[in-house]
Amino acid sequence: MKKEMMNILACPLCKGELVLNISSDEGEEVISGTLYCAACDEYYPIEKGIPNMLPPEMRD
Repeated sequence: MKKEMMNILACPLCKGELVLNISSDEGEEVISGTLYCAACDEYYPIEKGIPNMLPPEMRD
């Protein structure tokens, strides 16, 4: 996931602002980490550079 995507991403549940927490990156590419919505108190994982923006009940 490109770090610049933070300008357009929003929480899929409430459309709130997301906070990026990076575990691993390569330059401008986030490899792993989380996106956090304070309004919903929900985390969305980033794995292998792909953010999983599915609602919690739809994730595996």
